[in-house]
Amino acid sequence: MIDTETRPERRAARTLIERRRAEASALLATDAARAALALHGTPLLLLDPERVRRQYRRLRDALPFVRFHYAVKALAHDAVIGALDDVGSGFDIATGEELDLLTRRGIAAARIIHTHPVKKPSEIVAALAAGVRTFVVDNEVELAKFSDAPADVSLLVRLAYRSPHAKSDLSSKFGVGPFEAARLVEQAKRRGLRIAGFSFHVGSQLDDPARFADAVSETLALMDDLERRLRVRFDTLDIGGGFPVAYDTPSATVEEVATRLRPILEPHAGRLDIIAEPGRVMVAEAMTLVTSVVGVAERGDGRWYYLDDGVYGSYSNVVAEDVHPLVFAEEELRDGPSNAASHRWATLGGPTCDSSDVIAREVLLPELAVGDLLVSPAMGAYTAVTATRFNGRALTPIAVMGRGLTTGEVTAVAASDRRTVSIV
Repeated sequence: MIDTETRPERRAARTLIERRRAEASALLATDAARAALALHGTPLLLLDPERVRRQYRRLRDALPFVRFHYAVKALAHDAVIGALDDVGSGFDIATGEELDLLTRRGIAAARIIHTHPVKKPSEIVAALAAGVRTFVVDNEVELAKFSDAPADVSLLVRLAYRSPHAKSDLSSKFGVGPFEAARLVEQAKRRGLRIAGFSFHVGSQLDDPARFADAVSETLALMDDLERRLRVRFDTLDIGGGFPVAYDTPSATVEEVATRLRPILEPHAGRLDIIAEPGRVMVAEAMTLVTSVVGVAERGDGRWYYLDDGVYGSYSNVVAEDVHPLVFAEEELRDGPSNAASHRWATLGGPTCDSSDVIAREVLLPELAVGDLLVSPAMGAYTAVTATRFNGRALTPIAVMGRGLTTGEVTAVAASDRRTVSIV
């Protein structure tokens, strides 16, 4: 029997793979990419800030009544901050270090929200001193930390919505249910603190547009109920992030998620300040990883290729998020897909002396030798920022392609990080 139900899915998967292949091929063929590789070798991350700008505009076109605040934690890079500053994006931070990254660039505090539900008192003091006025809380202890805050501070109560289909169900660590949310609103009212509204996060990498819509509907219903019962007035709704990215399989597009959200949100746009905190979807496709083969071995389970980057480095998303990036051989990008009969199933291992440093298994690749290049697209989110220096290995350099650094200067992922180069 022919499995007709999977035909559309298989076609969509093939289309995605070919699109990723074409994008990676075009990037690797540019003079900027070749110059960066000639200068720095591998591993190397190639960052295109123009793709960040385009993705921001895409989100704004899909949901024009939503104010977007980029979640800096996804890729805390000065070129990304600069690109989003150029197009007028807001920013979402979770630490004092992220606040410092923004203030060094001169980002106005009015464009920054602090959404970590649990903060050190010193971080709150520093953020208030910098001018940040929107914060998230989800418990009584956190609420008490704002007892002496200025009167213009707006607090958002973080709600918990379980999303089993998300790669990371963030409500397992943060957020409260409706009953606890009502108690926090009442306590804030007694303390003279202003609860401006509610925030939630449906989960990272959630390929389920209906769950986004359900969470918005449930939050709006809760807001209406509490306004009636507690005689309060809310003015802010933070719909979080979670927009999915297609890595090795297709996922819902920004437009498909927006189609479910628009009819629910738009009627409230006149009264509520609707904000969102996208991170992954803003930067994932803006960065590509180039690695090279450093070793080849035949093991009991077949061919192994050892690369100069791995799960303790830029491929950290494989372990931390169960993400599976595509991997293309440079030969396939340069000459086009070759006969699959000449390919071999292979395991890709990272460079560290640790048996858990395995990037992928059963990857179909042509015959490779030491020095051959491999390319992984869509490596912008939760890769460089979650990499480690295990085994003393250096962090993978980031080369900024094209119109990236508006100042023309070499900047870094963090103040102490010297790995960024600019290639124009």
